[in-house]
Amino acid sequence: MIITIANQKGGVGKTTTVVNLATALASIDKKVLVIDMDPQYNSSMSFNAYDPNKSIYKVLSNEIDINNAIQKSQIPKLDVISACEDLAAAEYELADDENRNYLLKKYINNINSTYDYTFIDTPPTLGLLTISSLTSSNEVLIPVQCEFFALEGLSKLIKTIEIVKSNLNSNLKLNGIILTMYDKRNSLSSLIEKEAREYFDTSVYKFNVPRNVTLSEAPSHGLPAIIYDLKCTGSQAYIALAKEFLERSNIYGNK
Repeated sequence: MIITIANQKGGVGKTTTVVNLATALASIDKKVLVIDMDPQYNSSMSFNAYDPNKSIYKVLSNEIDINNAIQKSQIPKLDVISACEDLAAAEYELADDENRNYLLKKYINNINSTYDYTFIDTPPTLGLLTISSLTSSNEVLIPVQCEFFALEGLSKLIKTIEIVKSNLNSNLKLNGIILTMYDKRNSLSSLIEKEAREYFDTSVYKFNVPRNVTLSEAPSHGLPAIIYDLKCTGSQAYIALAKEFLERSNIYGNK
């Protein structure tokens, strides 16, 4: 199953969700691939797997085979395809290609059967890199920061997903919405949660990701938070989310 993690807003926890959800699943013996489609390459750095010579950009540019771009991470059962800064130029380089929205899908189809789950980290835009990722995916998972205007941006993203589903990928499903940077002491967090659950109902995951220093600190050590500090509240939240993710996958009839 291929899952894109998307939100056009930056700083909402996309990369943190990709890195720690993927690690949690790999820790229970699932074979996982992370594809970093964000030119900021934070997912790649979080696994200490940044390599511009083996990047997804090189694959999309037909410079290397996708199998040669796959790197082993420090986590058993978890592989990574790195991003690089050149990905930012891909939006323009591929603009005239009639099949630009399907380019990633073409390459992923060659390796998808190798993995139980493939997670795609996307940039904070709704441009070509994100659209191509959604076109390649079975499901989309949306992290939403508990802040003012968060739900307004979420509604726009949901509309974009529906457009992709109508025109490019009829099989695309919404896996769910994860509320991130939740602070139970903050009345705004509680308000955002209340409104999200009222409007999006069961699409919202039961478990929220708390605001947690360790989640921000771990990437600087080239480690997922779950490996850096298993006992912190952020790591425990992602372990709970991984269990719920698997439950949702079973409900939808996936692996």
